[in-house]
Amino acid sequence: MTNTTAHIAPQAAPAVNAVLRVPPASPAAAAAHFGASLAFHADVSDVASALAAGGDPGFVVIDSRNTASWDQGHVPGAVHLPTALIPEHAERLLDKSVPVVTYCWGPGCNGATRAALALAQLGYQVKEMLGGMEYWIREGFAYETWEGRQTPTADPLTAPVDSDDCGC
Repeated sequence: MTNTTAHIAPQAAPAVNAVLRVPPASPAAAAAHFGASLAFHADVSDVASALAAGGDPGFVVIDSRNTASWDQGHVPGAVHLPTALIPEHAERLLDKSVPVVTYCWGPGCNGATRAALALAQLGYQVKEMLGGMEYWIREGFAYETWEGRQTPTADPLTAPVDSDDCGC
């Protein structure tokens, strides 16, 4: 009797791409995460839409940049409150019963995050406007400068063409 052992080649594990190397979260964990994200953030088009609807939007917009930046252009109706001045001026300028939306230059700047933290530590309800002033302008929303109101042309890569709503 001869003893023969069949050689079985190991099967290669399927290739996993970088997207799925870490598996997606469970639906319940994803719902909790994304729900929390929306509690902390607002995008520029939603802020612009709420402000354009007229009347009281139910929140106040805070520009947390310095005076030179504010003078270059700011969201119409925003309150100018640089982050460093929040501890000494917030209570004089803001009502704690009204939610606050902070913004700074853009996605490469965490100034709005620092302002939101300072306001939250003082007891304010706060959200951060994603994209900041950069995306406000890139999406074609009017802004104010010391020279008056400016209306930029929307960047077609950041805003829908021939529509007020991107559908998201």
